Amino acid sequence: MSSRNTSVKAHTPGADPGSSAGSGDEHLGHGLKPRHLTMLALGGAIGAGLFVGTGQGIRTAGPAILISYALASLLVVMIMRMLGEMSAASPRSGSFSVYAERAFGRWAGFTVGWLYWWMLTIVLAVESAGAATIAHGWWPDVPQWAFALAIMVFFTGANLLSVKVFGESEFWFAGVKIFAIVAFLVLGTLAIFGWLPDNDAPGLANLTGQGGFLPNGWTGVVTGLLAVVFAFGGVEVATIAAAESDNPAQSVARAVRTIVWRILLFYIGSVLVIVTLLPWDSDAVGSGPYAAVLDRIGIPGTAVLMDIIVFVALLSALNTMLYGASRMVYSLAERGEGPRALLAVSPGGVPRKAVLASSAFGFVAVLLNVWWPEQVFKHMLNSVGAMLLFVWFAVAASQLVLRKRYEREAPEKLVVRMWLYPYLTWASLAAMIAVLLLMIFGESDDARTQLASSTAVVVVILAIGLIRERRGRRGGHDGRARGAANSVGGGPHGE
Repeated sequence: MSSRNTSVKAHTPGADPGSSAGSGDEHLGHGLKPRHLTMLALGGAIGAGLFVGTGQGIRTAGPAILISYALASLLVVMIMRMLGEMSAASPRSGSFSVYAERAFGRWAGFTVGWLYWWMLTIVLAVESAGAATIAHGWWPDVPQWAFALAIMVFFTGANLLSVKVFGESEFWFAGVKIFAIVAFLVLGTLAIFGWLPDNDAPGLANLTGQGGFLPNGWTGVVTGLLAVVFAFGGVEVATIAAAESDNPAQSVARAVRTIVWRILLFYIGSVLVIVTLLPWDSDAVGSGPYAAVLDRIGIPGTAVLMDIIVFVALLSALNTMLYGASRMVYSLAERGEGPRALLAVSPGGVPRKAVLASSAFGFVAVLLNVWWPEQVFKHMLNSVGAMLLFVWFAVAASQLVLRKRYEREAPEKLVVRMWLYPYLTWASLAAMIAVLLLMIFGESDDARTQLASSTAVVVVILAIGLIRERRGRRGGHDGRARGAANSVGGGPHGE
């Protein structure tokens, strides 16, 4: 391993949030362009959960699922704006893990980083299994595990080549999903107004019939919120990727600004099309709302078409999850919060050992899903059920702290600003607490199980992080780190 990768520096709450001192990000590749970051964010937001999971939410809340999606979308927009503010000021491959460390200490960065890595590696195994299931349906003579293995090998290889290869592949994967959504919105809008052959305008019949707009009351809206809020996971990977773009600050600022309205349009717009064209309580909505709409419009081969779109969405999500996991664990290692062996970077700027470590865990999870789906893998999947909320909570809390520090020491770095700070940040924190309370006291036993499992993982990783920080203080580690940290202005940050 070259000496450039062996220097590991810790950061403390008093250190500059925008300082690049001690960062290993300059050793990573810089082949990502603004279009890659924008498509990464959109691709992360438009996942298989949108195409497959929307039906469950509609059956739960009826047409009022629009309110659930609007609330969830607004929360995601707030989180991305906060992340955009911090990422534009200090683009880092560890993103919100680094910002949590800057705001609260090493224990916070350790906890957030490893929680996110755990979540991504479990999710990429789920995406691999889902894609393998679809492929097995096309070629039933080939075992499902063989498809899962082939998919993991292919995307591991792609991530090992260069960040540019990853960016281009994800650009086109996300492009397929976005094209599908745009085509769906156009066709759906034409059908709503009765401008397609053999399609009569439905008017408001499906929005106000079958029990009205709120057939299951506000309880349905609340329950529907739990069903849809986690579908947005993955959008935050764009801020991790910003560190590997040609102009990190400007690229992430542009990406955050452009994805806000697109997320609202794609999610709320497509759900509006579904509940306007179809009765919310129809069996077709529960089994596959997008295919049901296309079938109503008269598009032939809808089942095969949606299988292809969902297959691409799963592969895109897997690709993004593997990238995000590898960069997060690399950042943890660079800050002394992970194995130092993971710091090795290829001549092309790819942290290959970090990629291999993340994919290796994914391989193991895939095998567990094949061998012991109920006994082992189900428990692992439950453990990430509420993980995204914990990460988002850390993002909002970090932004509250770091915004004040930037305003005091380097206001010129705030090229992206959170709206109505600090009120919307506090409102976002309150919204996330409300979702957690809904998981505890709501009607879903699965939600309580997932929250309990996720909380157990959080407690374990948090305890390890606190123990590590305490040991570091005893050894004088933090004192040395404070002396090495830089201030916003570039000078020494004295004790």
